[in-house]
Amino acid sequence: MRGDSLLNENTDEIRLLQPAVLAFVGDAVFNLFVRERLVRNKRASSHRLHIDATMYVKAASQSRIAREIQKDFNEDEAFIFRRGRNAKSTTVPKNADLHDYHYATGLEAVMGYLYLTNQRERLESILERAASIIESGETENHP
Repeated sequence: MRGDSLLNENTDEIRLLQPAVLAFVGDAVFNLFVRERLVRNKRASSHRLHIDATMYVKAASQSRIAREIQKDFNEDEAFIFRRGRNAKSTTVPKNADLHDYHYATGLEAVMGYLYLTNQRERLESILERAASIIESGETENHP
């Protein structure tokens, strides 16, 4: 997963991609991060791993992450987040609250932007923080 195809693009061009496109990439990046993390840290069936992964990637969880970390976004990240959060959505998953879905889209847009602009250190920092937010909630929600 190197992302070389867009590295020759101007960062401003990537910054101005449609928020849904950035979120499309960010969703894939976050899903892969979560799946790899689970495989490294848990011994379980693929079915169990899938169920565990949904605890990280569902809109409510991503909304919680976004609400906790958005205050720490730099200017570019905040711009991308707002564009993603405010983007019109043609569909909302049936089990997602509309506000959660918008916040999740904003978070995914930031992840997609960081990935496409090759800001891997910052992306890794956000991914790790996102995982720790969800994992700290596991103990609260699952005694």
